[in-house]
Amino acid sequence: MSEHHNNNNHKSHKENHHSSHHESHEQKGHDSHGDHEGHGTHESHEGHGSHVDHEGQGSHGGHGGHEGHDHGDMIIEFRNKFFTILVVTIPIMLLSPMIQSFMGVDWRFSGDLYIVAVLSTFVYFYGGWPFLKGAVDELKEKEPGMMTLIGTAISIAFFYSIAVVFGFNGEQIFWELATLVLIMLLGHWIEMRSISNASKALESLASLMPNTANRIKENSDEIEEVNIDEIQAGDLLLVKPGEKIPLDAIIVKGTSQIDESMLTGESVPTEKTVDDEVIGGSINREGSLTIKVEKLMDESYLNQVIEMVKESQETKSKTQDITNRAAKWLFYIALAAGIITFIVWISIGADIDTAIQRTVTVMVITCPHALGLAAPLVVAVSTALSAKHGLLIRNRPQFEQARNIDAVIFDKTGTLTEGKFGVTDIQSYSDMKEEEVLSYAATIENDSEHPIASGIINEASERNLSLHELTDFNSITGVGIEGTINDKNVKVVSPGYITKQGFNFDDENFNKWSEQGKTVVFLIVDDELKGAIALADQVKESSKETIAALHKRNIKAIMLTGDHQKVANYVAKEIGIDEVYAEVLPDQKAEKVEEIQQRGLVVAMTGDGINDAPALTKADVGIAVGAGTDIAMDSADIVLVDSNPKDILAIFSLSKRTFNKLVQNLIWATGYNIFAIPLAAGVLAPWGIILSPAVGAILMSLSTIIVAINAQLLHRFEME
Repeated sequence: MSEHHNNNNHKSHKENHHSSHHESHEQKGHDSHGDHEGHGTHESHEGHGSHVDHEGQGSHGGHGGHEGHDHGDMIIEFRNKFFTILVVTIPIMLLSPMIQSFMGVDWRFSGDLYIVAVLSTFVYFYGGWPFLKGAVDELKEKEPGMMTLIGTAISIAFFYSIAVVFGFNGEQIFWELATLVLIMLLGHWIEMRSISNASKALESLASLMPNTANRIKENSDEIEEVNIDEIQAGDLLLVKPGEKIPLDAIIVKGTSQIDESMLTGESVPTEKTVDDEVIGGSINREGSLTIKVEKLMDESYLNQVIEMVKESQETKSKTQDITNRAAKWLFYIALAAGIITFIVWISIGADIDTAIQRTVTVMVITCPHALGLAAPLVVAVSTALSAKHGLLIRNRPQFEQARNIDAVIFDKTGTLTEGKFGVTDIQSYSDMKEEEVLSYAATIENDSEHPIASGIINEASERNLSLHELTDFNSITGVGIEGTINDKNVKVVSPGYITKQGFNFDDENFNKWSEQGKTVVFLIVDDELKGAIALADQVKESSKETIAALHKRNIKAIMLTGDHQKVANYVAKEIGIDEVYAEVLPDQKAEKVEEIQQRGLVVAMTGDGINDAPALTKADVGIAVGAGTDIAMDSADIVLVDSNPKDILAIFSLSKRTFNKLVQNLIWATGYNIFAIPLAAGVLAPWGIILSPAVGAILMSLSTIIVAINAQLLHRFEME
């Protein structure tokens, strides 16, 4: 039972340490000290930490989804088309009579117009194909939008110019066609790159599951390695230390510490023994386990989380953005204005050529160069600006929605707290000073990687305390650890041991720490109680400032955590949280978010664990802290790189300013039509002012320049 400990033998210390006095703190409902359960201090461990251990992760194989491939292919398609059309547009521009006139050159030669026509035909069908196809799809659904507007504009420019080539009285505007297609390809490429690939979250979730498992043959002790897909409910599997639990199951043999941090966001391992459930994807940290499979992949807990994330993402994807709505109305306006213009000119006795020229000019004026860039340019600038300040925007519509937030829901561990234990209180029960209590405890705990040990050792290090020489190290099963320091027997033990041994200690402080959800260990030297050390997950310094700033903006602060009620209440009181929902199971978090939304509140959710993923996608705005799991970040709309909750305030500020700039750009992109369309239609013709299609294109280009400059002005704003 005992093992010698010296400077060259730390392995036994580490291994036994995990199964010793900390076991009594980590578990919920499995405390080996029944008389200690009433204190409840050990329970707070269950909710601590955001540590993610990637040890043993394998490829996700056939479990991952590939929905993101289509999105990635489309990005590549728009990029390739953009650069191809860019190359073809250059000769079209240079051979255009209007552009040559501006440049003061004359490069015309026999057949040049036909060369331009051929190049423009390529531009129209190759570069314009995504928009033409999109226009058809929108019209089939009776929902004309940006694609319909672009498709109409490039079609009018192309066929009108082709008609001019074959003798129609007018000016060809192939250069207008080429630049419109080029700018639209650029705008869509920028926009698609700015929108995150939603399937990443699903692939990351699926990657947690191992591809194979060690199955125990029926009526035999032989082990065979099989693919996950071959496993049936009821099969017995062997899970060795360091391996992942293949599927949801029940332990039939063995006891171990199970690391569920990737699933729950809480770093402290949980003790599991016979008849306890284990979740597929969690990691077996210590002893070998024999488990009986309960649920296959489709029914597993992890798969349920995947489905919740997928459903929430699909719901969000149906949101129609403001640019498309503007394009829809602009399409109707352009169509109506073009028809009216043609009818009016014909009715006043104009020839067909003149009526067509006026109509084409109106339609060209409404070509959505500026509208196509209005949103992507603001997106590009605000994305760069946010990244500079540690904010990664993954979902634009939700980012823009952040300006309307009424309530922010915080996960506790790793978001409002550091996600790691720190010493909060030290009490001496004798003439031993606090520093000596800490020094003795740190010596016993030295070299352990356990969260409790790390907290004590870090505190000793911060106080620059020297450690003692430790000999005769022993693990006291289910109680604590002991060793010899300066010829004295030293123990670091759980409250349960103290109670059983009948030691007298300061109940008032212990009870206060218990109510605050802190974990307590006691120091005994030569069978004399010398001191107590309380530890807790430390609140981030910026958390209190963040909550106060939210209150100034009349935004509610709500905590949603799987941790125990008393721990949550203590943290909430410390930083000024308005509402607390504690002991919420991982799969219930999304339901809680929905309940809060049903109160009429626009909700932002912050979190860092897999258990937060469905809630992050269900919220109006999902915000992940950068120190959390990849899955939480993939499920979020915005990622805080520095894991600083105060950055949430910057999100709201930038969201408001970005939206204002977007609205300004949309006004510039569409508002000029109010003045330009009548001019293009020829209302000033009686006074000799008539716009040709080419001049209409120039006026349209001016709005594009204004939109581009206005988007760049976003750089002038400073983040709060």
